[in-house]
Amino acid sequence: MSGDAPILEFDPDPVALIEPGEVYRKRQGSIPPVAVLCFFAEVLEEIVASDDVELVTHLVAAHGSHPIHAIGRGDAKVAVFHPGVGAPLAAGFLEEAIALGARTVVACGGAGAVAELAAGDIVIPTSALRDEGTSYHYMAPSRTVDADPVGVGVARAALERRGISYREGMTWTTDGLYRETKGRIERRKAEGCITVEMEAAAFFAVARFRGIRFAQLLYAGDDVSGDTWDSRAWTTSPSRALTFDLAVEIALELDRVT
Repeated sequence: MSGDAPILEFDPDPVALIEPGEVYRKRQGSIPPVAVLCFFAEVLEEIVASDDVELVTHLVAAHGSHPIHAIGRGDAKVAVFHPGVGAPLAAGFLEEAIALGARTVVACGGAGAVAELAAGDIVIPTSALRDEGTSYHYMAPSRTVDADPVGVGVARAALERRGISYREGMTWTTDGLYRETKGRIERRKAEGCITVEMEAAAFFAVARFRGIRFAQLLYAGDDVSGDTWDSRAWTTSPSRALTFDLAVEIALELDRVT
């Protein structure tokens, strides 16, 4: 028996006992191949109230149901849903969306500012520090995981085309939102992390494992870079709607270039 922590016991077998493709085999193709994972509940509520939207299916967990809607953008359709908070649930729902037909995915959400970022600043994560557990089930242990470079390039081009300023760099993905101690924050800052959130490393790992195109946009919400925490009213930021609109644009463009 290995003396390593179980999280380090990566098994490269590509087939698991429970495969999402088998679980959802009868529903394959039920959602558009382009999808946006949106963490903003109020944005999703506004979408549901609009005219050009169709409820296509649901993802279900013990806490309840997550509807997937298809929205129209020109001649294209984009699947939109909330992936849940935290790497295990969000990665599981990404897996299920892939099984249902998603092939190009963009996630949009908020993040804590580890570096000096103004509230609402747009961020493209180019890599993630793996301080969570889910990604270790999809790729061998390593300190970081890189984002899909094609996704990063398309996101960068879209923001520059729109004349929107942004930052890019490494994000710190953690499971322990109440264990972001000053010491850990300083260490993350020292190795180049500019944001902290709970899903990016897992998203990057799942996307690589399943062979899909993926990109992520974050906006700087609360601030953990100082001596005290500053919430900065991050849940009401106007960057939430902007980040979603950009994510849809990037998803469609990413689908066209792949």
